[in-house]
Amino acid sequence: MTTEAAARFQRLYQELRERICLLDAPPGTRLSEEALAAEFGTSRTPLRRVLARLEDEGLVESRHGVGTLVTDVDPEELREVYALRLELAGLAGVLSPLPVTDETRSDLESFILRAEDLARHPSPRGFARLNMEYFAFGLSLTGNRALREASERLYFRTARIWLQSIPRMDLAAECETFVEELHQTRTALAAGDVQAAALIRRAHISMSMARLYA
Repeated sequence: MTTEAAARFQRLYQELRERICLLDAPPGTRLSEEALAAEFGTSRTPLRRVLARLEDEGLVESRHGVGTLVTDVDPEELREVYALRLELAGLAGVLSPLPVTDETRSDLESFILRAEDLARHPSPRGFARLNMEYFAFGLSLTGNRALREASERLYFRTARIWLQSIPRMDLAAECETFVEELHQTRTALAAGDVQAAALIRRAHISMSMARLYA
Protein backbone atom coordinates (compact mmCIF):
# COMPACT_ATOMS: atom_id res chain seq x y z
CA MET A 1 0.00 0.00 0.00
CA THR A 2 1.48 3.37 -1.02
CA THR A 3 1.90 6.18 1.49
CA GLU A 4 -1.01 8.08 -0.05
CA ALA A 5 -3.23 4.99 -0.05
CA ALA A 6 -2.27 4.21 3.54
CA ALA A 7 -3.16 7.75 4.62
CA ARG A 8 -6.52 7.51 2.81
CA PHE A 9 -7.18 4.14 4.46
CA GLN A 10 -6.39 5.59 7.89
CA ARG A 11 -8.67 8.60 7.39
CA LEU A 12 -11.56 6.40 6.29
CA TYR A 13 -10.98 3.98 9.15
CA GLN A 14 -10.87 6.74 11.75
CA GLU A 15 -13.98 8.43 10.35
CA LEU A 16 -16.07 5.24 10.46
CA ARG A 17 -14.73 4.29 13.88
CA GLU A 18 -15.66 7.72 15.22
CA ARG A 19 -19.17 7.47 13.78
CA ILE A 20 -19.64 4.17 15.57
CA CYS A 21 -18.20 5.41 18.87
CA LEU A 22 -20.23 8.65 18.83
CA LEU A 23 -23.38 6.69 17.94
CA ASP A 24 -23.81 8.44 14.61
CA ALA A 25 -23.97 4.84 13.47
CA PRO A 26 -25.68 3.16 16.46
CA PRO A 27 -25.76 -0.60 17.08
CA GLY A 28 -27.69 -2.40 14.38
CA THR A 29 -26.89 0.16 11.68
CA ARG A 30 -26.19 -1.41 8.29
CA LEU A 31 -23.09 0.06 6.66
CA SER A 32 -23.72 0.08 2.93
CA GLU A 33 -20.54 -0.36 0.92
CA GLU A 34 -22.15 1.33 -2.07
CA ALA A 35 -23.28 4.37 -0.07
CA LEU A 36 -19.97 4.75 1.76
CA ALA A 37 -17.93 4.36 -1.41
CA ALA A 38 -19.99 7.13 -3.03
CA GLU A 39 -19.75 9.36 0.05
CA PHE A 40 -15.97 9.08 0.37
CA GLY A 41 -15.25 8.95 -3.35
CA THR A 42 -13.40 5.66 -3.15
CA SER A 43 -13.64 2.20 -4.62
CA ARG A 44 -15.01 -0.68 -2.61
CA THR A 45 -11.61 -2.37 -2.28
CA PRO A 46 -10.11 -0.01 0.36
CA LEU A 47 -13.53 0.30 1.99
CA ARG A 48 -13.73 -3.46 2.42
CA ARG A 49 -10.29 -3.45 4.03
CA VAL A 50 -11.51 -0.80 6.48
CA LEU A 51 -14.66 -2.78 7.29
CA ALA A 52 -12.57 -5.92 7.76
CA ARG A 53 -10.39 -4.09 10.28
CA LEU A 54 -13.44 -2.76 12.14
CA GLU A 55 -14.85 -6.29 12.23
CA ASP A 56 -11.58 -7.64 13.60
CA GLU A 57 -11.84 -5.03 16.37
CA GLY A 58 -15.41 -6.06 17.22
CA LEU A 59 -17.10 -2.84 16.09
CA VAL A 60 -18.99 -4.37 13.16
CA GLU A 61 -19.96 -7.83 11.99
CA SER A 62 -20.61 -9.22 8.53
CA ARG A 63 -23.78 -11.28 8.12
CA HIS A 64 -24.40 -13.38 5.03
CA GLY A 65 -27.33 -12.02 3.07
CA VAL A 66 -27.60 -8.95 5.29
CA GLY A 67 -24.36 -7.01 5.04
CA THR A 68 -22.13 -5.26 7.56
CA LEU A 69 -23.85 -4.27 10.81
CA VAL A 70 -22.61 -2.18 13.74
CA THR A 71 -22.35 -4.36 16.84
CA ASP A 72 -23.45 -3.60 20.38
CA VAL A 73 -21.37 -3.79 23.57
CA ASP A 74 -21.81 -7.01 25.51
CA PRO A 75 -22.05 -6.36 29.31
CA GLU A 76 -19.79 -9.27 30.24
CA GLU A 77 -17.26 -8.29 27.60
CA LEU A 78 -17.36 -4.75 28.99
CA ARG A 79 -16.24 -5.99 32.41
CA GLU A 80 -13.39 -7.97 30.91
CA VAL A 81 -12.22 -5.10 28.71
CA TYR A 82 -12.29 -2.59 31.56
CA ALA A 83 -10.36 -4.99 33.80
CA LEU A 84 -7.62 -5.26 31.18
CA ARG A 85 -7.67 -1.51 30.47
CA LEU A 86 -6.98 -0.93 34.16
CA GLU A 87 -3.78 -2.91 33.99
CA LEU A 88 -2.64 -1.37 30.71
CA ALA A 89 -3.28 2.15 32.00
CA GLY A 90 -0.82 1.59 34.84
CA LEU A 91 1.79 0.16 32.48
CA ALA A 92 1.82 3.38 30.44
CA GLY A 93 3.93 4.96 33.16
CA VAL A 94 6.32 2.01 33.35
CA LEU A 95 6.91 0.82 29.78
CA SER A 96 8.95 3.37 27.82
CA PRO A 97 7.52 6.54 29.40
CA LEU A 98 8.42 9.58 27.32
CA PRO A 99 9.88 12.80 28.72
CA VAL A 100 7.34 15.45 29.68
CA THR A 101 7.89 18.45 27.42
CA ASP A 102 6.53 21.99 27.35
CA GLU A 103 4.33 20.87 24.47
CA THR A 104 2.94 18.04 26.60
CA ARG A 105 2.05 20.46 29.40
CA SER A 106 0.57 22.92 26.91
CA ASP A 107 -1.63 20.21 25.40
CA LEU A 108 -2.86 19.29 28.86
CA GLU A 109 -3.70 22.92 29.65
CA SER A 110 -5.82 22.98 26.50
CA PHE A 111 -7.69 19.90 27.69
CA ILE A 112 -8.27 21.52 31.09
CA LEU A 113 -9.76 24.67 29.53
CA ARG A 114 -12.05 22.63 27.30
CA ALA A 115 -13.10 20.35 30.16
CA GLU A 116 -13.88 23.30 32.44
CA ASP A 117 -16.01 24.83 29.68
CA LEU A 118 -17.75 21.49 29.22
CA ALA A 119 -18.46 21.35 32.96
CA ARG A 120 -20.21 24.72 32.67
CA HIS A 121 -22.17 23.59 29.62
CA PRO A 122 -22.49 19.78 29.77
CA SER A 123 -22.99 18.04 26.44
CA PRO A 124 -23.11 14.24 26.01
CA ARG A 125 -21.47 14.36 22.59
CA GLY A 126 -18.94 16.97 23.71
CA PHE A 127 -18.06 14.82 26.72
CA ALA A 128 -17.61 11.70 24.58
CA ARG A 129 -15.47 13.48 21.98
CA LEU A 130 -13.25 15.17 24.57
CA ASN A 131 -12.70 11.84 26.30
CA MET A 132 -11.68 10.25 23.02
CA GLU A 133 -9.15 13.00 22.35
CA TYR A 134 -7.80 12.85 25.90
CA PHE A 135 -7.37 9.12 25.57
CA ALA A 136 -5.10 9.75 22.59
CA PHE A 137 -3.16 12.28 24.66
CA GLY A 138 -2.63 9.66 27.35
CA LEU A 139 -1.22 7.23 24.79
CA SER A 140 1.28 9.87 23.70
CA LEU A 141 2.98 9.60 27.09
CA THR A 142 4.39 6.14 26.33
CA GLY A 143 6.76 5.13 23.57
CA ASN A 144 5.76 1.47 23.75
CA ARG A 145 4.04 0.81 20.44
CA ALA A 146 2.55 -2.54 21.43
CA LEU A 147 1.02 -1.01 24.55
CA ARG A 148 -0.45 1.86 22.56
CA GLU A 149 -1.98 -0.48 19.97
CA ALA A 150 -3.50 -2.82 22.58
CA SER A 151 -4.86 0.07 24.65
CA GLU A 152 -6.39 1.76 21.60
CA ARG A 153 -8.06 -1.43 20.43
CA LEU A 154 -9.66 -2.04 23.84
CA TYR A 155 -10.69 1.57 24.34
CA PHE A 156 -12.62 1.85 21.09
CA ARG A 157 -14.19 -1.55 21.56
CA THR A 158 -16.27 -0.16 24.43
CA ALA A 159 -16.07 3.64 23.98
CA ARG A 160 -19.74 3.80 22.95
CA ILE A 161 -20.92 2.73 26.37
CA TRP A 162 -20.61 6.26 27.77
CA LEU A 163 -23.00 7.86 25.30
CA GLN A 164 -25.38 4.95 25.79
CA SER A 165 -25.22 5.30 29.58
CA ILE A 166 -25.25 9.09 29.98
CA PRO A 167 -29.08 9.35 30.07
CA ARG A 168 -28.96 7.30 33.28
CA MET A 169 -26.04 9.23 34.80
CA ASP A 170 -25.36 12.71 36.20
CA LEU A 171 -23.54 14.28 33.26
CA ALA A 172 -22.59 17.42 35.17
CA ALA A 173 -20.99 15.31 37.89
CA GLU A 174 -19.13 13.23 35.28
CA CYS A 175 -17.73 16.42 33.74
CA GLU A 176 -16.58 17.67 37.15
CA THR A 177 -14.89 14.35 37.84
CA PHE A 178 -13.10 14.61 34.50
CA VAL A 179 -11.89 18.12 35.37
CA GLU A 180 -10.59 16.79 38.69
CA GLU A 181 -8.64 14.06 36.90
CA LEU A 182 -7.04 16.62 34.58
CA HIS A 183 -6.00 18.82 37.49
CA GLN A 184 -4.43 15.86 39.25
CA THR A 185 -2.62 14.94 36.05
CA ARG A 186 -1.36 18.52 35.70
CA THR A 187 0.31 18.23 39.12
CA ALA A 188 1.93 14.92 38.14
CA LEU A 189 3.23 16.17 34.79
CA ALA A 190 4.46 19.43 36.30
CA ALA A 191 6.81 17.21 38.29
CA GLY A 192 7.68 15.20 35.16
CA ASP A 193 6.15 12.10 36.73
CA VAL A 194 4.53 10.07 33.95
CA GLN A 195 4.08 7.07 36.23
CA ALA A 196 1.96 9.14 38.62
CA ALA A 197 -0.09 10.43 35.69
CA ALA A 198 -0.67 6.85 34.53
CA LEU A 199 -1.81 5.79 38.00
CA ILE A 200 -4.23 8.72 38.11
CA ARG A 201 -5.69 7.53 34.80
CA ARG A 202 -5.93 4.00 36.16
CA ALA A 203 -7.77 5.18 39.28
CA HIS A 204 -10.31 7.14 37.26
CA ILE A 205 -10.95 4.22 34.91
CA SER A 206 -11.65 2.11 37.98
CA MET A 207 -14.07 4.70 39.39
CA SER A 208 -15.76 5.08 36.02
CA MET A 209 -16.32 1.35 35.86
CA ALA A 210 -17.85 1.38 39.34
CA ARG A 211 -20.23 4.20 38.38
CA LEU A 212 -21.24 2.45 35.17
CA TYR A 213 -22.27 -0.67 37.08
CA ALA A 214 -23.82 1.15 40.04
